[in-house]
Amino acid sequence: MIKSLKRGILTVLLLAVYGLAAQEKRPNIILIMADDMGYSDLGCYGGEVDTPNIDMLASNGIRYRQFYNAARCCPTRAALMTGLYPHQAGMGWMAAADMGTPEYQGDLNNTSVTIAEVLKTAGYKTYMSGKWHLTNDRKTRGGVKDNWPRQRGFDRYFGIVPGGANYFTPVIYSNNTRYKAPDGFYLTDAISDTSVVYLKDHFKTGKDTPFFMYVAYTAPHWPLHAPEKEIGKYRDVYTAGWDSIRKLRFQKQKELGLFPGTATLNPRDPGVPAWDDEPESTREEMAMRMAIYAAQIDIMDQGIGRIVKALKENGALDNTLILFLSDNGACAEYISSGKSKSADGTADTFESYRIHWANVSSTPFKEYKHYTYEGGIATPFIVHWPQKTDGRLNNSFAKDYGHIIDVMATCVDVAGAKYPEVYKGKRITPMQGKSLLPNIEGKSRPRGKIFWEHEANIALRDGRWKMVAKTASDHKFSKSALRLYDLEADPAETRDLSSRYPERLEQMYKSWQAWGEEINVFPLNTHTYNDRMKTYRRMINGGFDANLGDWKIRKQKSVRARITTDHSGQISGERAAKIHMDVPGKSFSDLSMSWRFPARAGERLAIKLKCKGNTGTAFLLKLEKLKGENTEIAGREIAVTPEVGMRSMTVPAIPETGDYRLVLYLGDLKRDTTVWIDDIEIEPVY
Repeated sequence: MIKSLKRGILTVLLLAVYGLAAQEKRPNIILIMADDMGYSDLGCYGGEVDTPNIDMLASNGIRYRQFYNAARCCPTRAALMTGLYPHQAGMGWMAAADMGTPEYQGDLNNTSVTIAEVLKTAGYKTYMSGKWHLTNDRKTRGGVKDNWPRQRGFDRYFGIVPGGANYFTPVIYSNNTRYKAPDGFYLTDAISDTSVVYLKDHFKTGKDTPFFMYVAYTAPHWPLHAPEKEIGKYRDVYTAGWDSIRKLRFQKQKELGLFPGTATLNPRDPGVPAWDDEPESTREEMAMRMAIYAAQIDIMDQGIGRIVKALKENGALDNTLILFLSDNGACAEYISSGKSKSADGTADTFESYRIHWANVSSTPFKEYKHYTYEGGIATPFIVHWPQKTDGRLNNSFAKDYGHIIDVMATCVDVAGAKYPEVYKGKRITPMQGKSLLPNIEGKSRPRGKIFWEHEANIALRDGRWKMVAKTASDHKFSKSALRLYDLEADPAETRDLSSRYPERLEQMYKSWQAWGEEINVFPLNTHTYNDRMKTYRRMINGGFDANLGDWKIRKQKSVRARITTDHSGQISGERAAKIHMDVPGKSFSDLSMSWRFPARAGERLAIKLKCKGNTGTAFLLKLEKLKGENTEIAGREIAVTPEVGMRSMTVPAIPETGDYRLVLYLGDLKRDTTVWIDDIEIEPVY
């Protein structure tokens, strides 16, 4: 009897200790991001799209009425991954260009750390599937991998490193290898299914080890691509038109408690006609665009359901912190390319759903991706963590607002990790966010000031007050564009209070200026995407720091030659272009490498380079105008010797503004020769 009693007491004690250990076990963390999805698209945020799995996370968790991203994909992803403002992480604009300063280098910098890098130091396994978009695009095209996910803390990676792709035929990146997607491929499903594979593998080999997984969908970012069977679910839904759908969404948002009954819906965007005024000949096509977009979200939701199922099957759902959000507001960009212009969701198309439906996705807000009005920066934000959140909070709303930089702080907090002051020998910028854990536990957590700048669109949120300004492309920022809103009384920014409270507006602008100077957002740049890209093309990859990134290589079948980058420092720096000729072509033009760039009429240029060879040989250097048939503007033969030599060519005045190309014609290099070329420069002559 006594022995039995002792055994019983021991069992109770062991169960108590086990229960306490289980409670204290660090959570798994899954961070899920949608791409270009508007605030109102999900069912739990007012939408009619079928999203039962995401809605389940909301009904068994916490939602935020007001949570913010950084208005655009690259800045948001940089801020999300690092817990810093985008400029502090090197991504003040986009990965498409290095704009010449550390804040706008378009490449995740080494004075920041990612969530994966931090949590690895706390013993977490780290996985990612989906869109990265934090490596300079030129480097990505050149295969420079220093900023790919595997190099920034992730143990396993599958997805796309650049910002967008055809859903059916993308180039896929698996760890550090890239390859063309196989037949029968669909990117959203591949992201979901790979996430499930990572989970199953983890539970087989390291169930007692916590993990962090970042699932970065490309859905529903353009192009509008989805299988026919999924589109069919929505084919008739949107024939009701955007005006009707928008009103229904706002009504549902009020019923859900997202907005008070006194809230006002912004008027339809002035650039969008009334549905009744839309020509009958285009209504079916426009409804189809939204049907495809809805199908893309639906497929993403199905994949999230499979991820949740894998957690349940392994008894891990309760102690997994799941966070869901979107990278920016609805996308109003006009995209139309591809072999077919039909809006049918097939691989040959490359279309967007247009401002007409973006205005619906932004319900009840105004503006879109790019801008810092609520329509550009407000995101659904869902927190699901049954083991930590009191069940009485299920299906409730957080008391406060939050920002994506708070995600890093939250992960560090719940994982028991330490955010580093120094990492890999570099001093790390201090974390800027605040942990969301108090909100998760049902407590208040006054957020304080949050700042924005993107393409001279600025904003500051401070408590109930928000200052915001929109700047048109190629226009200078003006204080006259500043507006002031009370977001507690007017969450949709319908009543500008700037004239009523000018002193408050001025005080907030001064706070924003001080932040801008500290972060170094100046000078504010409002140039268009194309203009920024043209400027970047003048920053030639002539030192081959991005390997052959953005160089165009042409080779006729008769030529047997290899153009690579040599990392042995044959000339200067770490890399040089290396051309090895096995069998020459029939003419100099049979092998070439060229660089396209813009030039202005009357401009005079000097082209310089260094070269050497394993023997004496020569190639042609030319500048050509790209217009119809290429027109030679200047050219000369470049002699190559075994010694490093500087060569140059002065170009006469550029005849007209437009696109030109610098070409190295290498087709008649001598057989069995190797030539190294480096430090190519295009400089103006004054």
